[in-house]
Amino acid sequence: MDAKDDSQPGPTLGEVGELEVLDRIVRRLPAGDPVIGPGDDCAVLAAPDGRYVVTTDMMVHGPDFRWAWSSPEDIGWKAAATNLSDVAAMGATPTGLVIALAAPQDTPVSVLERVADGVRLAAEALAPACGVVGGDLSTSSTFTVAVTAFGDLGGRAPVLRSGAEPGDVVTVSGELGRAARGLARLFRDGVDAAGEPSRAATVASGADADPDVLRQRRPVPPIADGVAAAGAGATAMLDLSDGLAIDGGRLARASRVTLDLDPTVVEEGPALHGGEDHGLLATFPPGMPLPAGFRRIGSVRERGEHDVLRGGRPVPTTGWDPYADWDGAAG
Repeated sequence: MDAKDDSQPGPTLGEVGELEVLDRIVRRLPAGDPVIGPGDDCAVLAAPDGRYVVTTDMMVHGPDFRWAWSSPEDIGWKAAATNLSDVAAMGATPTGLVIALAAPQDTPVSVLERVADGVRLAAEALAPACGVVGGDLSTSSTFTVAVTAFGDLGGRAPVLRSGAEPGDVVTVSGELGRAARGLARLFRDGVDAAGEPSRAATVASGADADPDVLRQRRPVPPIADGVAAAGAGATAMLDLSDGLAIDGGRLARASRVTLDLDPTVVEEGPALHGGEDHGLLATFPPGMPLPAGFRRIGSVRERGEHDVLRGGRPVPTTGWDPYADWDGAAG
């Protein structure tokens, strides 16, 4: 549902004011188990082994989502899921989220409530122990959600991008290419005669019910598999946010190795160059049993001329780049 087409929009942010909006949102969010939660200038989280991981990510209307293709719940879910996945990629368990949100003053308060519902649903499905421990609200002509996530390493060493060694096995947990296929369908079928994103066209074309489109709107990263990988001895790991080729190139450069992907397992197209699946790319020592959820997709070689190969042939390390790929439209 388009945020501006809510069937019962009710009062707007400008009419209600920050204090009431905060009250309405906080009561819908998961609390988690912080030492001190929302209400003070800072939250307090436990760091059982003296360390914690922290990450942040933004979603901006236009380059990161289109209202014509997303419900408020979709936006909340995706904002939470993308950050939870980064925590998992370090081998940590998500423990807390801080959310800052800026929206136009004429936005119905119900839209923010529904964004909060999406955050809650994602946390319940992906990381039940993780709660929202704080945040901020502001106004802007461009709807923006910024999330900071914290995680507990549980006494384990963090799994970095820089630890892969020649001979290691390259693996993936999660899906490859579904979100990109869903986005391609939206750009093909979810547009009006002028090529602009259209909710009506999305519904009329049946794209709403396409499983790939649903996965594009609400990714399902394998959060628990990050901790499992760390416990099983993963040598390197990262979140597949921008596509296997570009993210694989990041891991290869950080580890000063080359990844050689198996062409019988990784096909050309969305599985290789599509982003937003938020699976986990990990390497393991040879001969080590892989933890449940991970499957082999290649091997690690000595550093060569190229970051990523596929069956020995160079793969362009391209994927989603908002500076290069955004067309300037919002929708």
